[in-house]
Amino acid sequence: MNGAESLVRTLLANGIDTCFANPGTSEMHFVAALDQVPGIRCVLALFEGVATGAADGYARMTDKPAATLLHCGPGLANGLANLHNAQRARVPMVNIVGDQATYHRPLDAPLTADTEGWARPVSAWCRTSTAVAAVGRDAAAAVQAARTAPGIATLILPSDVCWDEGGEVAGAADIAAPPAASPEMVGRAARILRSGESTVLFLAGASLRAGPLAQARRIAEATGARIMAPTSNARIERGAERHRVERLPYVIDLALAALKDVRHMILVGAPEPVGFFAYPGKPGRLLPPEAQLHVLTRAEQDGPLALEQLADALDAPPAGVPAPAARPEPARGKVTSEAVGRTLAALMPDNAIVVDESVSFGRAFYAETVDAPSHDWLQLTGGAIGEGLPLATGAAIAAPDRRVITMQADGSALFTVQALWTQARERLDVTTVILANRKYAILLGELASVGANPGRTALDMLDLSNPDLDWVGIANGFGVEAAQAQNMEEFADLMATANNRKGPFVIELII
Repeated sequence: MNGAESLVRTLLANGIDTCFANPGTSEMHFVAALDQVPGIRCVLALFEGVATGAADGYARMTDKPAATLLHCGPGLANGLANLHNAQRARVPMVNIVGDQATYHRPLDAPLTADTEGWARPVSAWCRTSTAVAAVGRDAAAAVQAARTAPGIATLILPSDVCWDEGGEVAGAADIAAPPAASPEMVGRAARILRSGESTVLFLAGASLRAGPLAQARRIAEATGARIMAPTSNARIERGAERHRVERLPYVIDLALAALKDVRHMILVGAPEPVGFFAYPGKPGRLLPPEAQLHVLTRAEQDGPLALEQLADALDAPPAGVPAPAARPEPARGKVTSEAVGRTLAALMPDNAIVVDESVSFGRAFYAETVDAPSHDWLQLTGGAIGEGLPLATGAAIAAPDRRVITMQADGSALFTVQALWTQARERLDVTTVILANRKYAILLGELASVGANPGRTALDMLDLSNPDLDWVGIANGFGVEAAQAQNMEEFADLMATANNRKGPFVIELII
């Protein structure tokens, strides 16, 4: 058995059965081993940023890692932006990165790079296997590391340790359960909540699933506390028959206003709320100076269990789910953020997955879909734009029986537009709405926020017209059917059609 075969067999033994790949010469023995050892679904991406973003989406929906297969240091570098986003989402992932043979590396061939140096900032665990007999146990350790925090593990494999004989398969590694909150912290949080002072439960990670949100609502109804989530989250289970959670606004003035009366914030797997950027004359920390921060659980701890323990400590009765409002009718007329959100709520299939990389135009979408059918809401978590299309691709691979709807800003889509080809190749049920304002609208707002005084040159740098992008043509070129909508009636017709057909479809919505 060569090292590549021991790698594949070890990945399967540790529950990894999906790989998002853009391989090169150094990875050919891994590719060949996929034929010799059945069981891993290998999904081809035309760009490494698609592979890493898709692995993120897959992990968010399955709560287990996929593998990525990347070609040497430059291939890893091409995927770094979406590895940054995945790191911020705290998802499990195992990167397999090919590298120069150990004896070839001293020759400094063109692809030789500091692969470990590029991997470490986005990896919770990183290792280079230097002997064929170590590949299996290193792979098992990588999966263990990815699933323990969870986080990103990067295993770098020189090509000779893949083709040499002497590979050894490692069995399933032990995965420890996340640590529980301390009884002292649960008791302290209960005392704070009983005080009657303005308190926010600030939830992130697994605490934003339906079950933990029900526990948080028990606490809120018993104590008067507010429930909030950060601006950007890996996954929220929401919609009709689920408990609601307010998100912290992105715009700094709105965020400061939302928190101005808070005296206590209890963090449940969430970081302290801070501004997305620094702005002249405005604070970076968003809580009032007199507010106190309290940690119920850190990100690696069991937040859902802590919420249940806290609700029980408060003797909080079960909370009833508010009756949803009547499902709205699709909006008509002019295209606005509110109208698009309302139409999304009206036409969203049951149990859909919504991927939100709408950036500036989509700020009304979350509020307008609060009473939509039950669904999952996935967001860009690390601010590195270009994850929406890959994220949807991975989510669709993970949940083939559910419709994925991507609300995608046009400028961001161009970073990883190759994902459309993978959606066509895999026949994924993804509806992509390209919000075509033909500009980097978010940056126009940021110009004002930082007090800049733009002229023609600056404004031209934020303009995506001259020439206009033809998203119908772009989608068709990648093998995806597409059509354009210029008003809400056309958008509703296309949305209804796309959501009730098989395979991917792109709607270019002119805004």
